[in-house]
Amino acid sequence: MIQVKRVEALFHVRKLRGGSQPVLVQASDGFLYVVKFLNNPQGSNLLFNEALGTELFRGAGLPVPEWRLVHISEEFLDRNQACWMELEHGLLRPKAGLCFGSRFLNLRNTSVFEILSRTSFNRISNRRDFCTAWVLDALCGHADNRQAIFIERDTKSLEAFFIDHGHLFGGASGTASPSFLASRYLDSRVYTGARARDFKDIQRAIQRLDLAALSDVAGHLPEGWSTESALLNFERFRRRVTDAVLLKDAVLCVQRMVERTEGNHDRMLAGCTIELKCEDMYSQILPSRQDGRVDCGRADFAGGPGRLRPETVYPYLCKAAGF
Repeated sequence: MIQVKRVEALFHVRKLRGGSQPVLVQASDGFLYVVKFLNNPQGSNLLFNEALGTELFRGAGLPVPEWRLVHISEEFLDRNQACWMELEHGLLRPKAGLCFGSRFLNLRNTSVFEILSRTSFNRISNRRDFCTAWVLDALCGHADNRQAIFIERDTKSLEAFFIDHGHLFGGASGTASPSFLASRYLDSRVYTGARARDFKDIQRAIQRLDLAALSDVAGHLPEGWSTESALLNFERFRRRVTDAVLLKDAVLCVQRMVERTEGNHDRMLAGCTIELKCEDMYSQILPSRQDGRVDCGRADFAGGPGRLRPETVYPYLCKAAGF
């Protein structure tokens, strides 16, 4: 059984960017945590998705920050109105109780990056992990772009840590039906260099996932985190990932789309308008919806011109999985 530690929020540090309006707090164990509230503006499934997504990625061998159950007291909220959420009609007081907290990765004597320059991608030591993440995200029905931050080591290499899993399993409200492309990382240069044998290793790693341990986490989350739609979407993921044919096809689909990115980046960048997402500081190459999120259903694949969708590669995969 996976034991999740509980800590107490002591000090409010500052608000952070993001539609869920997270805050940075210092907890009783001395660490800083990015805290998301149960009554956040994005949806009631957000905390379930964050917890299960973090454990899922960890189980697949991907680097993720540690997470904790962070207790927010009524007294803490009274003392720190700066952490209250801002809505159109005014301030919303966060719900006291156990919240999701992700360890803040601003390590001493290290540099942390959200955006990389063109010349920095070759310094990423775990680039293959982005392909693994794409397969998992597609099987989960991730309704937002894959996000990561990069930690610079003493060797000047960069290690990617995967963050923000709140839109897995059909999104924060549990009702989204995203396209297969919805969860790719926005800068496709991160996928170049992947080899055929890498995807075989990815398939084996996903097949070794301990789904019983994930189910145990889902069954022991705090009251209010495990909604009916969250559990339903998690069960849908379990069926997908245990279907050997579907898993193989999902891996092949990502492999074929990644292969199309090779050699096409200069042409792609010349034909795209680069924007900056103000809420997460990622360079955006895809058109936005009215809510500021990326609409990948209407977007061209970053590997080249034309409308590349997974159904053009493996139509039976998308039909069977409901992508």
